Amino acid sequence: MNERPPPQPQFAIGNNPERNREHNRRVVLDIVRQNGMLGRMEIARLTQLTAQAVANIVDELVSDDLLMNTGRRRSGRGQPPIQFAVNPQGAATIGVEIATDQMVITVLDLTGVVRYRRIIALTDTTPQQCLPVFAAEVKRATGAMQSPLMGVGVVMPGPFGIEGMSFVGPTTLPGWSGIDVRAELEAACGHPVILENDANAAAVGERLFGVGRTISNFCMIYFGTGLGLGMIQDGAPYRGAFGNAGEIGHVMVMPKGRLCPCGQHGCLERYASVHALHEKFDATGRPRPLIDQIEALYDAADPIITEWLDEAAEHLSTMVALLENILDPETVIFGGALSDRLIDALLDRLSHLPLSVAGRRSRALPRVMRGTTGQYTAALGAAAMPLFEILTPKLETSPPGQEAAF
Repeated sequence: MNERPPPQPQFAIGNNPERNREHNRRVVLDIVRQNGMLGRMEIARLTQLTAQAVANIVDELVSDDLLMNTGRRRSGRGQPPIQFAVNPQGAATIGVEIATDQMVITVLDLTGVVRYRRIIALTDTTPQQCLPVFAAEVKRATGAMQSPLMGVGVVMPGPFGIEGMSFVGPTTLPGWSGIDVRAELEAACGHPVILENDANAAAVGERLFGVGRTISNFCMIYFGTGLGLGMIQDGAPYRGAFGNAGEIGHVMVMPKGRLCPCGQHGCLERYASVHALHEKFDATGRPRPLIDQIEALYDAADPIITEWLDEAAEHLSTMVALLENILDPETVIFGGALSDRLIDALLDRLSHLPLSVAGRRSRALPRVMRGTTGQYTAALGAAAMPLFEILTPKLETSPPGQEAAF
C-alpha cells in the first residue's frame, strides 16, 4: 500500500457567499497575520476570494482598526501595491492562569506580543479566596491596556465535571467542583470569559505564536503541576464532547502502581509530572524546589532530578507512541512549566521511541519537539483564546470550487 505524503501546512480559503462574511474576515486576518504584510491581490490569491470581496473586507477591517495600511511596497515596475498588516493596537486580550500555587496574568496585543505580565503567589486557591484576587487583577490589567479589550481567557487544571476526578488531589484546585465556574468568573470581573483547561490553552498558544504556527495537526504534552494534553486538529483545538479530551495524566501506565487521588493506581501523572518530582524530594526529607530552581539542580547533576527524568521518559515514550497510533499527529510537542533545558533533557531520553505509525522515513518533522512559547505558555494560551476566536477561520478548508462546510 502506498503511503500518503505528510500533510502540508495550508491556509484556510475564503467563501464568496455573503452568508460566510464573518468566516472570510477571519480568513483574511489569519492570512495577513501569518505573512506579516500583504497586498490586496496577494490576499485574494491566497484566500481564493474575489478581488472585490477582499477590497471590501480589508476596508472594513481597517475601519475596525484590526488591519492597518503600511504604505506601498517598492518592487518592480508600475505602481507598488499597498500593504496591510495586523494592527497591534487594534485590540488586546487578558489571559489568566489559575494554577495550584500562583495566578499569572498576561495582556496580549492583536499580534500576540505580551504587553503586560504579573505573577502572584497563591496560598489558598478556593473560589472564596481566588475570585476577589482574580477580579482585582483583571481590573489592574485593564488599566494597563492601551487598546480595547477583546476578551478574557481563563485556564485552570482539568478535568471539568467528572465525578470523582474533578478538583481532586494536589494537582487540581479544591472547592471549585459543583459550581458554574465560568459564570462565577464572569460575575467577578464583569467581562465575558472563555474558560479552558491549561493543556488545551497551551496548545492554542503554541499554534498561534509558537512552533505550531505552521503545523496543522499536533499533540502537546503540557507540564503544569500535573500533566495534560492539548490537541490541534486541522488547525483548531480538539476538546471532546465535554471539554475534557486529552486528560492523559489519568491514563493508567502501571497496573497496580502508585495510588492516585483520582482513585486509580498507576496513573501517568504519578510518574511523569512535576508533582511526582516533588514527591521524590518529600521522600528524602529535602524541601521541594521551586520551578525555577529545578534547572540549577539538574545542572548540578542532582540524583533526584536524574532519577525523575529517567522514570518520566520511560512512561512518556509509551504515551507518545500511543498518541501517534491513535491520532497520527505530525509531531508531539512538549512544553509548560519546565524550563527549556529540562524539556530538552527529557526529550534526549526519548531518542529511542517505540515503533508506531509515525516511524516514516519521509517525516517532515521529528516525532517529538520542544515548544517555543516558554514556561508561561498556559497564561499565554489563556490570552490567546479570545484571539483565536477572531483570528481563526471557523469553517473547514475546502478544495477550490467547493463550498466550505459549517
